[in-house]
Amino acid sequence: MRDLLSIADLDRAQIEALLDGAEHMADVLGRDIPKVPALRGKTVVSLFYEDSTRTRLSFETAAKRLGADTMTFTLGTSSVKKGESLLDTARTIEAMGVDAMVVRHSAAGAPHRVAGWVDAAVVNAGDGRHEHPTQALLDAFTLRRHRGPGLDGARIAIVGDVRNSRVARSGIACWHRLGAQVTLVGPPTLMPERLDGWPVAVSHDLDDVLTELDVVYVLRVQQERLGQALLPSLREYYARYGVTTARSERMKPDALVMHPGPMIRGPEIATEVVDGGRSLIREQVANGVAVRMAVLWDLIGSGGRLV
Repeated sequence: MRDLLSIADLDRAQIEALLDGAEHMADVLGRDIPKVPALRGKTVVSLFYEDSTRTRLSFETAAKRLGADTMTFTLGTSSVKKGESLLDTARTIEAMGVDAMVVRHSAAGAPHRVAGWVDAAVVNAGDGRHEHPTQALLDAFTLRRHRGPGLDGARIAIVGDVRNSRVARSGIACWHRLGAQVTLVGPPTLMPERLDGWPVAVSHDLDDVLTELDVVYVLRVQQERLGQALLPSLREYYARYGVTTARSERMKPDALVMHPGPMIRGPEIATEVVDGGRSLIREQVANGVAVRMAVLWDLIGSGGRLV
């Protein structure tokens, strides 16, 4: 694997190999000194044109745990403010001698363009409404730790603003390859414009499918991306699609709840659910480091098993 730009570039065997690698990385993170010199002498740069907390810090932590040097590109203090293009920024950073670029950008396809311009390995850390492959991988890794090696037959509902969610697009592709059955749940206005070829079912009523689900994957309504009034009101939306304590109590006894963050406690997902026994939300964050360590190791390390 030269770059990680899309889940579509990975088959089931490749996904499972990365998840196996993440298990080894999780073992490293569980040691008294959670660090190995596997990427000593390598440099990883975070090239983020959008704000991020979890993803950026997770990648930087992953790189440091593997012994790599890290650099952080900050849009607000960069030459982009002076009109520098993405092309020139990427090539300038590459000229400093970096081995991997972790790219987040508001434009779909931007990491793919960067990958065509530089020799460094490129990881897509989220591009517009398009994809977020490492989020899908860490979610699959988290579920695998609770359900076993495969997701075959698991019923996963993605609830909320699927229309604007790069997490949903990557998740659908990843989980479908691993054998899960995915249902999109939300109002018609928050569904993608076209679903031709998507391996999903669709429901506009969460309560209709709730008792059949193994996983409820909650998405935030991305008001910053809507651009128009696609909802009558957030109050009405949360009444129909919010994961309340009452809805949680109606779920299957072993059903799980996930959220990629940032989340809105209360109307979107009840605090009792976030902090309850069904929730894997904190595990998702923790597992993100192990999965991103596995990705970096595969891209710019030997890609073999760590000792």
